[in-house]
Amino acid sequence: DLESLHNLLTTQGKGDLEYFNPHSFDIKTLKRYQKSHTFLMMGTFDRNKLVGYFFLRFFANKKCFVGRLIDTQYRGKGIGAMMNMIMYETSWRMGFRCLSTISRHNKNVIKAHAKNPNLVVLKEMSNDYLLVEFVKIVNSAVSER
Repeated sequence: DLESLHNLLTTQGKGDLEYFNPHSFDIKTLKRYQKSHTFLMMGTFDRNKLVGYFFLRFFANKKCFVGRLIDTQYRGKGIGAMMNMIMYETSWRMGFRCLSTISRHNKNVIKAHAKNPNLVVLKEMSNDYLLVEFVKIVNSAVSER
């Protein structure tokens, strides 16, 4: 539902969108990405209300960039962790590397990923951004069986 997505994206506070800008939020752009074969858009709902948006953007070099946004009222409830696992697993099962960029100034995302065992910093980029990869952790006790 692009109207719901547009509403979610345009009703967040300026600070909430400062570091989340994977694309424009107008309906025309959202329609273009919805039709794209390289862009997978997903939502998280509370009953019929869209409360989270997450996406995977696939590239021919087997890299996938991911991103997510959760409505302010729904943060801190474990929704982000579930969204992450869906993005990671989708990317990994399709044979893609799962990547993202994170601003060092985005304190909420830095805090959210502080204990993320899947996150590996690949390099520091300009403007205080980090290029990170979410890697699959193989449990050695399970893999030995």
